[in-house]
Amino acid sequence: MKSYHIKDVKNFMGRLLGTSTFDSFLLAEATITTYNTFTIDGHMEKEFFTGDINDDRIMPPYEFSQWKDIRSLCFDLIKGKRTPVGFKLVLHLKPEMITQILKAGGAAVTLSDIKAFVLNVKYDGSTLTCITATAFYTFLPDKTPDKLWDDFITHFFSEREIPFEEG
Repeated sequence: MKSYHIKDVKNFMGRLLGTSTFDSFLLAEATITTYNTFTIDGHMEKEFFTGDINDDRIMPPYEFSQWKDIRSLCFDLIKGKRTPVGFKLVLHLKPEMITQILKAGGAAVTLSDIKAFVLNVKYDGSTLTCITATAFYTFLPDKTPDKLWDDFITHFFSEREIPFEEG
């Protein structure tokens, strides 16, 4: 687990809300506080996609909403002349990306061992911090996935010119 203090909040927010930079993520949950506190549970409601008028072959592919599909809603809640009081986003990397990271890093674990590679994004009104985490299905003494995930995010931010300081 690593903590990243984002140096240029405006740049980060522009990439997060206005571009496809974070489209390889799923939204597990969001809490956005402006004039009200808005809470979004990112779990997909499979029942919504079944029934008389829907085709079962169009079921959502993930447990959580894709960030690209919910990004504009979050943007609408945050945009305006006033800075949000704060927000917290819990993003999960898409499973196929986890598999790629594990294979590229030569990890002895597989996707069946890892529940999620998580990126927590927290803004408190002035400071924006991102914290990585790895969720496992069971205890694993091998810390390779944690290191691979931290390295991936460090590279992800650097490659996309998102300035940060490790905390």
